[in-house]
Amino acid sequence: MDYDTVMLEMQDAMEKAVAHTLHEFSTLHTGKASPSMVESLPIEVERYGSTMQLRELAAITTPDPRCIVVTPWDKSTLKSIERGIQAANLGFNPVVQGNLVRIPIPELSGDRRRDLAKVANRQAEDGRIAVRHARHDAIEAFRKMEKEKEISEDDLHRFEKEVQQETDKAIARINDALETKEKELLTV
Repeated sequence: MDYDTVMLEMQDAMEKAVAHTLHEFSTLHTGKASPSMVESLPIEVERYGSTMQLRELAAITTPDPRCIVVTPWDKSTLKSIERGIQAANLGFNPVVQGNLVRIPIPELSGDRRRDLAKVANRQAEDGRIAVRHARHDAIEAFRKMEKEKEISEDDLHRFEKEVQQETDKAIARINDALETKEKELLTV
């Protein structure tokens, strides 16, 4: 393994950790409807005999800021979709209306907003842990290279600094996104 390979693998792992964290933030609702709030929900479809994500079963739209509309491609999955949304315990109460499911988004109470901010903090910490894990793997790879005399001790120290700089950038992106999400969650 060489320097470029180790750095690319580390940067890729860090980018994936940041992207995953940002996606997790998008699933936290702030009182404003968004398809990302429900699109990944697992729905047990008895007719198909399997579990599928909601986005694989239906079109998800937000006609207004207080409502999500789920229009299944197969109308026989309506009841399964309704049960799956209720089972997810997101605080939503889906209503079947003809060939679609309406999900009214309730107003968030102050306590619920604080709870969601705590969830966001946990998700951010999980992202930071993943970034630090990528840093650890890269530094270990460089130490192994130094031990096998592939790089010098000076190179090792220089590479460790570069790895730390990349780590700091990734963690700063997560922290900035967390700060934005907290403001969004706590603003009434």
